[in-house]
Formats: sequence, C-alpha cells, structure tokens
Amino acid sequence: MKLNYKLQGSGSAIVFLHGVFGSLDNLNMLAKDLQSNYQTIQVDMRNHGLSPWSDEMTLPSMADDIAELCHDLCLQNVIFIGHSMGGKVALQLTQVIPDVIKQIVAIDIAPVKYPVSSNALVLKALAQCLAQNITDKKQIIDLMTVTGLTEPTIMFLLKSFKNGHWLFNADVIVKQYANLCDWQWISPWAKPTLFIKGGNSDYISEADYKEILQQFPQAKIETVAGAGHNVHAEKTIQVLQILHHFLNNQG
Repeated sequence: MKLNYKLQGSGSAIVFLHGVFGSLDNLNMLAKDLQSNYQTIQVDMRNHGLSPWSDEMTLPSMADDIAELCHDLCLQNVIFIGHSMGGKVALQLTQVIPDVIKQIVAIDIAPVKYPVSSNALVLKALAQCLAQNITDKKQIIDLMTVTGLTEPTIMFLLKSFKNGHWLFNADVIVKQYANLCDWQWISPWAKPTLFIKGGNSDYISEADYKEILQQFPQAKIETVAGAGHNVHAEKTIQVLQILHHFLNNQG
C-alpha cells in the first residue's frame, strides 16, 4: 500500500509513526525539532489521514506498508519513532526489515498484548456515531460527552473530522481494534531501542520490563514524570532531551 507522507530536512532518516485515530501531524512537535539535523518522514498509517483505506487492520499489514515506503524511498539505517500503535508497528518492523533499522523509539507502548477495554469509551462513541450516521460536529461532541469521553480526547478525535466525515476509517478500526491491541512474541532484535514512558500512564508497567528486555535486549526505558499516554505532547521539551541524548549516544 502506498502511504501518504511528509518529508522534510536532510541527513539520516527518521520515520515518525502516529497512534490510532491520529495522523502524520501528531508527532509534529518532535519532527520540527529534529528536521534541522535529520531527514524527517511523517507518515499517515493505513486507514488514517490521507493514506488509503483497507479492510485489513493488523500490525503485520501496517509494518509491511512502512517497509514498502522505506524501499520506495531507498532508506537505510532508519530511525523509527512511533507513538502507541505507531510504536508497536516500529517494533514489528524488526521482523520485516531488521537490517534497515538503526534505532527505534517507542513512545508509551510495550511489546505486549493490551486489553481492548483500554479504549472502550472511544470505540463505543465512534460506533454510535456510525450507527446514527452523524455528520454534524456539534452532535458528535454532544454524543461523545454523554458517552463519558473527556474534552481533550474529543478534541483529539475531532482533528480527524473534516467536512462531515472522519479521515480515519472508523468502521474498520472499531471492528478490528483487537488486532491493534494484540502482540505476538518476536525474535530478539539486539540494536538500540528506547522506550519512553509517561509517568502517569499505565501503558508500560514494571511487569512489562521483562518482556521488553527479552525481545529488545539493548532496550532502555525512560520515564517522564507528570505525563500521561501522550507524553510527547504533554512534556515535549523533556521528551526531546531524552531523544537527543539517545540519538547522539548510540552507534
């Protein structure tokens, strides 16, 4: 699948992979800083943004999409920075193009299986919007508020609602969300890997450290105090400091 992407800067390539319900702009605050020293490639994942839609929504299929993009752009020694779903796809890529990857940064996600219930309210609200064929933004806000979503979550989702329709494939994502929560054990990848955890988030727990290190034996885990799941947006300066140290001190 040919994905939509935005390429800026020059130098070694960093590919940015956003989370579910997002788009290539979600990691802008990191890409803007890094593009002065790197070639940054921000990608719309399948069923998101301006990339094509598909009835298949799995981590392996999305990893294949990114591998195809790397091939088309003739990329080597690639650094991947992925948040949540995008982080899982980056980790999955070690099984597809291991020799193409130089380093991986997974933001607030671990190589483990997650309960579908973690986004139950969002899935419920989107399913109701689809069932009722709601195309008015105010009605969506009202429905999501009644469902129990917080204002920041609603505003994040509405970034992908334009001209009366969702930019992400809400129907397929709702139906196949369990695939995004899944994880199959992978062969160890022994290159520099950084996991950035939000201190207030439960997406990476101490119980996950063993599985992280077994699959990524060179992994480092950094915690950003006072941040939730969207740690890169909430504590951008701190995350950039961690990124620069990691990128500048690995071979």
